Amino acid sequence: MERLDDVLGYKNLKIYQNSDFFSFSLDSIILANYSSIRLRDKKIVDFCTGNGVIPLILTRRCSQNIIGVEIQEKLVSLAKKSVVYNNLENRISIVCDDVKNFSNEHLNEFDLVLCNPPYFKLEEKSSISESYEKRIARHELLINLEEICACAKKVLKDNGILSIVHRGNRLVEIFELFRLYTIEPKRIKFIYESLDREPILVLVEGQKNGKPGLKIDRPLIKYNLNGQMTEEYSCLQKEVYCDSKEL
Repeated sequence: MERLDDVLGYKNLKIYQNSDFFSFSLDSIILANYSSIRLRDKKIVDFCTGNGVIPLILTRRCSQNIIGVEIQEKLVSLAKKSVVYNNLENRISIVCDDVKNFSNEHLNEFDLVLCNPPYFKLEEKSSISESYEKRIARHELLINLEEICACAKKVLKDNGILSIVHRGNRLVEIFELFRLYTIEPKRIKFIYESLDREPILVLVEGQKNGKPGLKIDRPLIKYNLNGQMTEEYSCLQKEVYCDSKEL
């Protein structure tokens, strides 16, 4: 069923969602808020944009135009409706295409690539009964992590940035694939439910043909050991976290 929801923590920002598809969650909010947007960055693209929540949030952080690429036509339709509803047609373009096709047509064009990719490999099973649309969003059915890195290398300018959010248990693989495609890991940030548990997510940024040198950000923790929501996470739900920097 289609519905119009608030985008968590953002005044006057709405998004169309459908319960039959994969709705945005914490990982998209993390990627949109904590990815580095440098002052020199002019062109931004969001791979696997889904219903377009990341481009919507990015318009609150920067003045650049943003392209969202999504292969599922029904999600593209939702994303386009959200863009129109929020009067952002002059800022956001939603493209219905396979990221692999898109990358072949936009070589060396972008300063920043963001991606909240499918987390599960084909042989992995997720814990819920899923529609085909949800399986595409959660499992590497149509694109895998290596293909995302390869596509990012194609579309990025020299020294451009790839920023992804993923499960922590694939961090070594992320580093290996980044370097395989000449994207040097430059920054990581772990996201914890609480400090007495393993991290639930990790944000990783790499720079195309960048020099070695990795920065480990302080972690984002949702709840302290007393079970109370941390101030930083509470603020994340109320306002945009803006962190523009040079790598």
